[in-house]
Amino acid sequence: MTARPLTKSLTLFMAVATGVIVANLYYLQPLLHQVKGDFRIGTFTASALVTLTQAGFAAGLAFVVPLGDLLPRRRLVVTIFLLAAATMAIASVVHDFAVFAVVTFLIGLTSVGCHVLVPFSADLAAEGERGRVVGRLMTGLLIGVLLSRTFSGIASQAVGWRGVYVTAAALLAVMALVLSRVLPNEAPRARVAYLELVAGSFRLLREHRELRRRAWLGATCFAGFSTLWSTLAFHLSAAPFHYSPIRIGLFGLLGVGGVLAANVAGRQADRHRSRPVTIAAALLVGVSFALMWTWRNDLWALALGVFLLDAGMQGMQITNQAIIYTVAPEQRSRTNGAYMVCFFTGGAVGSLAGGFGYAHWGWTGACVLGLLVGALALVPAFGWPTPAPSAL
Repeated sequence: MTARPLTKSLTLFMAVATGVIVANLYYLQPLLHQVKGDFRIGTFTASALVTLTQAGFAAGLAFVVPLGDLLPRRRLVVTIFLLAAATMAIASVVHDFAVFAVVTFLIGLTSVGCHVLVPFSADLAAEGERGRVVGRLMTGLLIGVLLSRTFSGIASQAVGWRGVYVTAAALLAVMALVLSRVLPNEAPRARVAYLELVAGSFRLLREHRELRRRAWLGATCFAGFSTLWSTLAFHLSAAPFHYSPIRIGLFGLLGVGGVLAANVAGRQADRHRSRPVTIAAALLVGVSFALMWTWRNDLWALALGVFLLDAGMQGMQITNQAIIYTVAPEQRSRTNGAYMVCFFTGGAVGSLAGGFGYAHWGWTGACVLGLLVGALALVPAFGWPTPAPSAL
């Protein structure tokens, strides 16, 4: 049976599903100081939980997402959502920190359904609409990221941080049921051995220079993003702010900058204007950290910095994804997997380094690190040659 056309309603629902599962990666960030107190651990150890989540996600991208080029994606997506629900439920009842750390890794591992859905939508989309369709799903993803932090901050005040995990588990289970009914079937595809799928993802990195370039840009920008969100809760819960989890969670709403940037970047990619968006996005990452470092105790400066960082990171991400899907159209799941492994590896390194920097040098250490990774994105954004127009 061939897949049904990608309708507007199906695109919308796939965008919602993408947001629901990606939220698992971010519920913890505004709650780090609560988790730190509950398990009686240090600042660096608490921030390392963010690294474990991202490392688990990177592992899922390397070993689970390539299955999207082998297995029927409706069945694969539903299975992933059910496993994600189970891991969130387990995390809500664990009281041993070592076990919780392992489950945190598994939460990342089982949250990769969003990156099966995105290339699925790219395959279903008409050629001239691919950038806009990917942009819509990524908008759903960004809204999930945006609301996850705010929801976890607000809900934790009423039901505790463990209640956040229970609620997420229930929502994922419901989504799995609905997805099993609305996702389309696909035409049969060529059978490829699993090990060849996994190895093929990394072979694509070796073979395609533009994929390597975009992987580097994505990894550096996400490293800066993760540096901020692995340390912001500690900064805002300390003097002079002393913010509650609700107020810290509200900072997640500033991710609207990323939502706006995603839609702009998707349209520009369809118009072959990726180079200026790439440069602007890299600049925003560095500018945001300079702003938050200079006016570290000014609420409005911090808010503007978070807004700009989200816009820069997501603008870069959408531009990157619109481009990488042209690299090997018949292997989009593997291409996306290779790119996203690099992306989340950058995020894991950024969150770990951010936690280390904050534990030793406070907010200054986190911001200086953010400036450095911003520079690592900015230099190649200016200096590397633009690919041929056909690749854009």
